[in-house]
Amino acid sequence: MSASMIVFWALVIGVVFLLIRGLNRPLEHGRTRSMPAEILGDRLTRGEIDEEEYRRRLNALRTGSGQA
Repeated sequence: MSASMIVFWALVIGVVFLLIRGLNRPLEHGRTRSMPAEILGDRLTRGEIDEEEYRRRLNALRTGSGQA
C-alpha cells in the first residue's frame, strides 16, 4: 500500500514537472535572441569580428543591402 502511494505521488510530481517545463520552454525561446544587431554586438564583444567589420555589417543591416 505505501509503495503504491509513493509511485502515485512520484507520477503526479513527474507530470506536474513536465507540464511546467513544457509551458516554460516556449517562453525561453520566445525571446527573439536572433536579432541581427544583437548577434553582431555579441560577436564584437567576444572578439570574433573587429570594430570596422561590425560597423560595416551593422550599416548593411540598417540599409537593407544584402552585402554583409
